[in-house]
Amino acid sequence: MLDDVLAPIHGGPDGGPEPLYDFSTNANALGPNPVILEYLQQVDPSRYPDPLYRETHRLLAQAHGVAEVQVAVGTGTSELIHRLSRWNYLRGPILLLPPTFSEYARAARALDLPLWEARSPEEFLELLPRSSLAFLCVPNNPTGEVYPFLEEAARRAGGALVLDLAYHDLLEEPLPLPEGAWRLYSPNKAHGLTGVRAGYLVAPLDLTHFRNLAPSWPVSAHGEALLRGQLDPRARAWLEWSRAELHRLRRLLAEGLRALGLEVRESPANFLMVRVGRATAVARALRERGLRVRDATSFGLPEWLRLSAQREEAIEALLEALEGVLARLGA
Repeated sequence: MLDDVLAPIHGGPDGGPEPLYDFSTNANALGPNPVILEYLQQVDPSRYPDPLYRETHRLLAQAHGVAEVQVAVGTGTSELIHRLSRWNYLRGPILLLPPTFSEYARAARALDLPLWEARSPEEFLELLPRSSLAFLCVPNNPTGEVYPFLEEAARRAGGALVLDLAYHDLLEEPLPLPEGAWRLYSPNKAHGLTGVRAGYLVAPLDLTHFRNLAPSWPVSAHGEALLRGQLDPRARAWLEWSRAELHRLRRLLAEGLRALGLEVRESPANFLMVRVGRATAVARALRERGLRVRDATSFGLPEWLRLSAQREEAIEALLEALEGVLARLGA
């Protein structure tokens, strides 16, 4: 059924009781960023934000060194992905390199657009000139892969090459990005504030018409405060500190998993992949023990879990529970 194909599949809330520890979401586990909390607390929720978001667009454009018309805010990365897919300027085949974030394919299917899923980087590059809209997550979700061919992809793109930078600020060493690529930003993940829905697009052309495709007031007053607050140098300093600590915790998690005899694929961001055999069964058993993890079956990886870096007490609890679950399941 189409509804089954379009149903969103994400980490985080699953309708059950709150877990003791949540490894299923890649948001910064050390957040929320206290500097951005100050911005949120100063918001007057009794008033509408500017419907054109003029000052926010100006500040974001200034931060990225582009013209104001090259920036468009949105409810979040997912909303911007769906809006891009609806834009007649880009309407046509959508190109992906699986496994990757499911929202790109959902947007194509919701509009019955041609969906091209490349089987390799080489095929992705080959198809790029004929695609209208191509997405690459940098680093990729769920694998954490950082593609070495971004410059070439930007040169070959026939339509828009969109780099989804949801986890870019959580890389150990943020990457230089190619000229000409479109960039999607969702700062709530890096700053540990995923409940505040806001993101923005930076593109190499005038986005005025794209802005007008959104419903009125797509970003709330609190979302606008997040977008402005993340530009504050104090917020960036907190992010720099937390990034170093998250990478230490990711390495600690990887060491513990390998000590259990498991295959681990670390990433240069704040998450990793671990091979556990029957991922769905393992994820359910861990959930019963108060631990939520991301079953990667929906990504086409039925033997793998995706885990985010969490605080040390959470890592200890996960390793102890996982050892018991694997022994019980005979994995």
